Amino acid sequence: MGDVLVLVDHAEGSVRKPTLELLTLARRLGQPVAVHLGPGAEAAAAVLGEYGAATVHAVDAPEFEQYHVVPKVDALEQIARQVEPAAILVPSSAEGKEIAARLALRLEAGLITDAVDVRAGDEGPVTTQSVFAAEWTTTSRVTKGTPVITVKPNAVAPEPAPTTASVVPATVSFSAAATGTKVTSRTPRATTGRPELTEAAIVVSGGRGVGGAENFALIEALADSLGAAVGASRAAVDAGWYPNSQQVGQTGKSVAPQLYVAVGISGAIQHRAGMQTSKTIVAVNKDEEAPIFELADFGVVGDLFQVVPQLTEEIKRRKG
Repeated sequence: MGDVLVLVDHAEGSVRKPTLELLTLARRLGQPVAVHLGPGAEAAAAVLGEYGAATVHAVDAPEFEQYHVVPKVDALEQIARQVEPAAILVPSSAEGKEIAARLALRLEAGLITDAVDVRAGDEGPVTTQSVFAAEWTTTSRVTKGTPVITVKPNAVAPEPAPTTASVVPATVSFSAAATGTKVTSRTPRATTGRPELTEAAIVVSGGRGVGGAENFALIEALADSLGAAVGASRAAVDAGWYPNSQQVGQTGKSVAPQLYVAVGISGAIQHRAGMQTSKTIVAVNKDEEAPIFELADFGVVGDLFQVVPQLTEEIKRRKG
């Protein structure tokens, strides 16, 4: 079993949960080796070691902040050529997928994106993907070069495997293309204190049945009682009731939490494509013929304005 490179996703000095999931999956394939690009590798090493990374290749350079994507591809490519890993795992974010695609092209290797599971196979890693609006499940493997695989958040529960991680500083050179696209400004995203939608273990989403922007307070209250992220259907976003950054669906974000609560959402195929790989689905809708009930593990036929406040209060009561 060889080394498996894992690109570390970190923000504001903290290792993000998808990285811990990748380390857990990497242990199925071989020995996890983390690649930390940017400041904070020493602090991150303790967390990365807790989930099985014995080695952390660290590169800190201003180019990562000043320019778009290519400097990270340059660094990851050079480390990959040095390590010669059995596979490379990357978080399936927008940036992660661009990095993975560029890296696979440079390595002349096969690329698999948006995997929801990865396991060892006789001829290399075997991945599972949910495709065609989540109507089909496929299994795939790379047949040429080092497999480059992006994995969706919540593909697996992070499992600790404590070891002592050693930080190995790496020196890389940047290509002429690295400075081709410069970052001219950044605007911090306003924080709600809730989990990131695509990474949350629990998501509560509201749809057309919520009836207006002011009524999303009910959805937010339920989400907060569960420690959940808040999502919205396309109908709710198009009506201006909730930010489009929180849209769940084929033209929005895809989520796969442990628990998905759909409130006032009919369950059109566009929405189902973005959430039907959730582990457990609960639907609340007054229309007993709503398509969402075909997908739900548990359904409540009722008025959300009565059901949701009662559910929120009961959750708070049980939590004490």
